[in-house]
Amino acid sequence: MKKILLLCALMVSASMTCVGQTAKEVLDKCAEVVGAKGGIKASFTMESAQYGNTSGTIEIKGKKFHAATPQATMWFDGTTQWTYLQHNNEVSVITPTESQLQALNPYNFINMYKQGFKTAMAKNATACIVHLTAKDAKHKIQEIFVTIEKKNYHPSEIKMLQGQKWTTFHVTDLKTTKLDDSVFSFHSKDFPTAEVIDLR
Repeated sequence: MKKILLLCALMVSASMTCVGQTAKEVLDKCAEVVGAKGGIKASFTMESAQYGNTSGTIEIKGKKFHAATPQATMWFDGTTQWTYLQHNNEVSVITPTESQLQALNPYNFINMYKQGFKTAMAKNATACIVHLTAKDAKHKIQEIFVTIEKKNYHPSEIKMLQGQKWTTFHVTDLKTTKLDDSVFSFHSKDFPTAEVIDLR
């Protein structure tokens, strides 16, 4: 289930470059785009010593998100989270805690920098690399590196440290779109043979 992390949390589509901006200013712009009214979607690949390797797509609209990989599909409508696991044809239903959302919900991820993290930024010829470091050693996510392309603010790489292990996401095909709220809820008719396990 945790394979689907909030990978696209730092997605941007602004016309300026990050030259001359602080790390916080760059992240503020990211937060504005992730909270866009219509929503955003992207493709990703993930490399992780902790969770394994996979690829998939993600859609985000405010606090809601929908992510899909060959192994699992996850929906979050702002209150309820459904996770479908392909290997056992089961859907688990939970009301996630704030702690769980920090690791799974892209909306919360993009806002984590606003409190409890130190920020820094480096630059190369084509990108800005934002570095977030947790002030609390007990925080679920200790470090995050985000490589953001100067030409359009799209993230090309997101690298996260959890439990002394790194997970890296490569993001492509980022698009602003208009998503219907139904995208973020599980529909049983689409999985007629799946067993639904309500853990709420």
